[in-house]
Amino acid sequence: MCGIVGAIAQRDVSPILLEGLRRLEYRGYDSCGVCTVSDGGFNCVKTVEKVQALTAKVQQHPCPGRLGIAHTRWATHGGPSETNAHPHIVGNLAMVHNGIIENFAQMKEELLKAGYAFKSQTDTEALLARIHFLHAKQGLPLINAFAKALSEVKGSYALALIDRDHPETLYVARQGSPLVIGLGIGENFAASDVLALLPVTRRFIYMKEGEIAALTTSEVKLYDLSLNPLHAEIAESDLDAESISKGKYRHFMQKEIFEQPEALASTMMGRLSGDRVDLSSVAGFSKAALSDIDSIKIVACGTSYHAGLVGKYWLEELAGISTSVEIASEYRYRKAVVKPHSLFVTISQSGETADTLASLRLAKKQGYAATLCVCNVSASSLMRESDFSLMTRAGAEIGVASTKAFTTQLLCLLLLTVYLGALRGALSPEREKEITSAIRALPEAARAVLSGDERVSRLAEEFAGKHHCLFLGRGIMYPIALEGALKLKEISYIHAEGYAAGELKHGPIALIDDKMPVVVVAPDNALLSKLESNIEEVRARGGRLCVFSQGAGSLREDPQTEILTLPPAPAILQPILFTLPLQLLAYHCAVINGTDVDQPRNLAKSVTVE
Repeated sequence: MCGIVGAIAQRDVSPILLEGLRRLEYRGYDSCGVCTVSDGGFNCVKTVEKVQALTAKVQQHPCPGRLGIAHTRWATHGGPSETNAHPHIVGNLAMVHNGIIENFAQMKEELLKAGYAFKSQTDTEALLARIHFLHAKQGLPLINAFAKALSEVKGSYALALIDRDHPETLYVARQGSPLVIGLGIGENFAASDVLALLPVTRRFIYMKEGEIAALTTSEVKLYDLSLNPLHAEIAESDLDAESISKGKYRHFMQKEIFEQPEALASTMMGRLSGDRVDLSSVAGFSKAALSDIDSIKIVACGTSYHAGLVGKYWLEELAGISTSVEIASEYRYRKAVVKPHSLFVTISQSGETADTLASLRLAKKQGYAATLCVCNVSASSLMRESDFSLMTRAGAEIGVASTKAFTTQLLCLLLLTVYLGALRGALSPEREKEITSAIRALPEAARAVLSGDERVSRLAEEFAGKHHCLFLGRGIMYPIALEGALKLKEISYIHAEGYAAGELKHGPIALIDDKMPVVVVAPDNALLSKLESNIEEVRARGGRLCVFSQGAGSLREDPQTEILTLPPAPAILQPILFTLPLQLLAYHCAVINGTDVDQPRNLAKSVTVE
């Protein structure tokens, strides 16, 4: 969450900083600001509005300069305000920060005694004042003061620091929050995400935990917190500007929903060999390490947690492996019993989700046989710290509400299931061939489902003016109901809950009336007849039913029931394919309600704090 951009160049950097912020808007924020150095002084502009408003404000109050930093803030300490917005300034120093400084109160108390006054409620200003104290009061060179202050910090940070008296250097550091350095010719940059810097460079250094860097126009020097020099590994990004362009679509979310056939094709590329699943291209792959696995723990947050729940059904049914799924923020704070020969699986779109990363680091101390991540971002912390990395290859996902990242996570979990099932002998060659054949047909099946967009759009009109909604599913479709409810509440602000349909009579049925739509995920499977009984329970109480089905069963449309029929497809693909119309439903409901589809309030794309 939040976004950082920094630049040092032989040209005016304010356009670079503002464009970088625009490209980081997907991360979620409630205020933003920019600060440059020129003529020995700071030019600082902030706003509690969007980056577009900041850009207009900078046009009125120019921020020239060849050194600068910029930030989009998601409030943690102190509410959204221009005072709490970054960059913060203390004396000759200005800084932006992502993350949380847990011991800032103690730091602040000591600095108050030393004569410092604070303008904001933020932890960032306290850290900056500490750096200033060490530099200006105790005489340490700025990089030494920076390193010493960071060695005292408890918490997480990505930081960019500038000095108006010495505008030849940009200082950056990271611990627990992502930061990349972009390399140019006669100019260098830093940002939370490579997407922010694609207009100016394709060459990056992905900073690691506990690293500090000093950037000038001519070089980048990398250090640890003891200021020992480090070797910088340079990587070239294969992303392009189209990754953050809406193209012909109204919103990024809409674009990303319709990109799913191509994203799914990318996910499976090189991982199917004839009639078999081949994971030898997976980073860190070891057939020997996976051969002895007889239990799996999946840990994730939000949408990725729902993917894990689907994976549990597949892994137990097809691979015969005992699997449990936990929310990362819960797992990391309890004592877990680890079975021998257990695989620890993390799932994250960004690979920087704080609770998921912390769970992985905990798992490494708990005796798991191996760790594997399912992730969309190469060179992310999760990927670097896991034994194996199964990349989703979904491409850049800008919309805060995850769409193509989720369906590609599902496909990765299905590929993993089939591979482990065959490796263990739990899956016959005939069944493996059947599933791989279905997987090959998945992109085209997804296109067929997405062709029903207009019908879903009309269905969404039924939700106009509604404040509550219930999603029902059974078996492997229960997590899909959870995901459908999450999407609707995230972007349309309609309160929605997902339930296992068999639980309807144990509480939620009390809420059913003609003002509450009930969305049912009803594929043609062994549980359809059971689900139809739950549907009748809703009908008997006057509930308005929106049913997604494949045309099987006895259910028919009537004034109380609308059925949207999906094209026929193999049963193994149902969780992925039934997700698509639920995403479309959420999208169209949000458009009808007039909400900010791509940047829903209070949410951030990459949650890098607890």
